Amino acid sequence: MQNKRVLVFLAKAFETMEFSVFIDIFGWARVDYGHHLLVDTCGFTEKVISTFNVPVLVDKTIGEINVDEYDALAIPGGFGEFGFYEEVYDERFLELIREFNTKGKIIATVCTGALPLGKSGILKNRKATTYHLDNGYRQKELEKFGVIVVNESIVVDGNIITSYCPETAPNVAFELLKMLTSEKEMEVIKKAMGF
Repeated sequence: MQNKRVLVFLAKAFETMEFSVFIDIFGWARVDYGHHLLVDTCGFTEKVISTFNVPVLVDKTIGEINVDEYDALAIPGGFGEFGFYEEVYDERFLELIREFNTKGKIIATVCTGALPLGKSGILKNRKATTYHLDNGYRQKELEKFGVIVVNESIVVDGNIITSYCPETAPNVAFELLKMLTSEKEMEVIKKAMGF
């Protein structure tokens, strides 16, 4: 069985809850169920500070990434107050997003992780969602990028998965797992984890 690799991109001020689901769910799939699913973490720097000041050491920095080595990109959301958009709107990251999309690879985002997809241009005239509880402020921001905003918890449009708040994080990871394995396999792991 061939390995499949997921790249989880951690921008400054990412939310730890939205990040950890990819590590745990794919860890369960690999360790307990024999799926050859590997996860690499990535950031602009070797140590990335999350929204609530938890430092995480990443496996690779953005300059080391070869998109051809990955099957999917996962992007947790984060807080603007702590500098999230400084990094996710950086042209180097937007270019990485475009390359994943051009090569038809899956891109899964949680909450505000959808906004750099919008800024990159890959969501133009496509359906997506993002954080919805601030009077729709973030959804309006996403709409400005030419996105067809759908106010649903998870929106899948082709190779793109978007969602609207931290509560959706596990379901985004399960959706990505389903796309990389099968619905049947995903349901087995989901049940084993008590969901």
